Amino acid sequence: MANPYEVTPPPQAPRRRSNGGLVAFLAVVLVIGGVYGASKLLGNDDGKPKTSAPTTASPSGKPSKDPGNPESSSDTSSAWKVGDCGGPDPAKAPGGYKRQGCSDSGATFKAIDIKDASILPGSIQCPAGTDLMIEVSISYGGKGSGIPTNTVCGRNLSGDHPGDAGAGGGQLVQGDCVSAQAQEVPCGSGKAKVLGLVKTKGECPSGTTKPLQLTMAVGRPYDVICTDG
Repeated sequence: MANPYEVTPPPQAPRRRSNGGLVAFLAVVLVIGGVYGASKLLGNDDGKPKTSAPTTASPSGKPSKDPGNPESSSDTSSAWKVGDCGGPDPAKAPGGYKRQGCSDSGATFKAIDIKDASILPGSIQCPAGTDLMIEVSISYGGKGSGIPTNTVCGRNLSGDHPGDAGAGGGQLVQGDCVSAQAQEVPCGSGKAKVLGLVKTKGECPSGTTKPLQLTMAVGRPYDVICTDG
């Protein structure tokens, strides 16, 4: 016979399993996913930068619309130096250039100066005789025009030198000729010759008969073209 005074203890609630293992597993998955995503974003698993495809532009062999801001081409090779040669890169046509051996059949120009890059193209002044300017850039991820690093001032290996004073191409320099609209043109009969490039008309040298005041351009080192009319 059951003891009427015996008290039956209440049933114990079932023990809950710890979820610590699940939390740790999820944390590991998130870390691995983050590392993989970052490597894809950078476009290079070893973390090294990749050079980007060039932006399309035209060499400055043709007269520029703005004599203080010649047209330029792009290249994404690394570290150019004076004396290097280069030429068009068929894989990145029409505006791509790459370094080549000076004796290579594809070489068309030689670097005569290397300038720091600038977000203000008109502030870059290459030396006289520069036939074309090439912007060197690098990007992380292999896409886009990239970050400008240098500007290569190039001179053609052929006998064609539009950048020579008076030839009508390249950057505007003393000895070039301009039209009444301040556009660089080949020198010839009736063309005004450039005697100086200055900030104000008062700085023009003797012999100046028609100073041409230009519209303001940020970065350009001159605002007046001094001509002999």
